[in-house]
Amino acid sequence: MTLDSSLTYEQALVQLDATLRSLEEGKLSLEEAIAAVARGREYLQLCERKLEEARQRIESLPVKEEPLPEDEAPHPATVADLRAERARTPGEPQGEIPF
Repeated sequence: MTLDSSLTYEQALVQLDATLRSLEEGKLSLEEAIAAVARGREYLQLCERKLEEARQRIESLPVKEEPLPEDEAPHPATVADLRAERARTPGEPQGEIPF
């Protein structure tokens, strides 16, 4: 059996999931189960091909590395610092003066 390569990744994934569910239910005859395993492998390979194609497309995108202006440098605070700042009550001292 050869799958339609025009299936999207999402469509192939849905078909793979349906195939796996039918196998898990255990209601298939031996021949039906063998055919389902073969179909599942083909859907899996199609999904892997689609993911590889997407990865290659992403890697081929141009990358612009523009330096940040000095006045927009990244904030050095950690997530914990920001959470602590949010939890602080108004009028509470902000900490030590660094000098």
